[in-house]
Amino acid sequence: MTFPERRFRAPLHFLAMLLGVLVLGACAKTPPQALGTLEFDRIVLPAPAAERIIAIDVHEGETVAQGQSLLKLDPAHTKADLAAAEALAQRARDVLAELKAGPRSEDIAQARANLAGAQADAREAHAYYARLLPLKGKNYIAAADLDRARAAAGSADGRVGAANATLDELLHGTRVEQVAQAEAALASAVAQADAQRVLLDKLAVVAPRAARVDSLPYRLGDQAPVGAPLAILLAGDAPYARIYVPMQQRVNVRVGDAIEVHVAGRDQPYAGKVRMIRSEPTFTPYYALIGDDAARLSYLAEVALGAEAATLPVGLPVRVVLAGAGK
Repeated sequence: MTFPERRFRAPLHFLAMLLGVLVLGACAKTPPQALGTLEFDRIVLPAPAAERIIAIDVHEGETVAQGQSLLKLDPAHTKADLAAAEALAQRARDVLAELKAGPRSEDIAQARANLAGAQADAREAHAYYARLLPLKGKNYIAAADLDRARAAAGSADGRVGAANATLDELLHGTRVEQVAQAEAALASAVAQADAQRVLLDKLAVVAPRAARVDSLPYRLGDQAPVGAPLAILLAGDAPYARIYVPMQQRVNVRVGDAIEVHVAGRDQPYAGKVRMIRSEPTFTPYYALIGDDAARLSYLAEVALGAEAATLPVGLPVRVVLAGAGK
């Protein structure tokens, strides 16, 4: 081989080596990953009423059992509202009982007596008018006096009709519609009292399940507004990894997939299993993206960890390798 030939073949050998390095580099490309943080299931206990905190029975970081007392709110105002609601319920109950019992016998007797008196007055008025009527033709009585006597007789008849109607009403008893209205009023009053009773029970805030107290935003003597978090609990035997799966890898991740979770500060990965993945993207709405912007889509997922991760603190960064997920 001549010297010019060696000069010509050397660059070809170098190019072949460079191509091999590039191919190996492409094969060693970092697999797709998803990033996130460690989280616990959070339980937020809101303030049921704007009352002053009179007792705090736990401290932040303490482990509590289900039903254990956490804190108490001043019940004085709610107890007064409950007493008022119970009084209204009792009043509605008495009204209903009165309507169902119907009129008293004394009221019926009084109505009968009123009717008898009205009938007697009517008979007297008619008799007086009958005595005056023959005197009209002899001009012994003025026409005005006769008219007044006739009007008095008619008025007496009207009073008889009214007294008779009152007696009939008492004899027929209470209408079905009145009883129904009283029953509805009683049900409403009882519901209001029950609501106040439930609210009173909520003023003693207890743990709904075994958990760890993460935060107590308010202190003794504070008066939190309605709905403000009085206590935040972390529940569960171990944390889970909340990760954001890139759009390109969404089809490779399914619920139930076994996956390794790398936690910041730990050399060995933790075994996990995908327990949830959202069907809709987060951050940027899908309908607002076109072209290359679609690469910014991500899907929120949760990876459950085993008991070996129970002591890991909340908030640690995690990294999940998604290569081969779902296969």
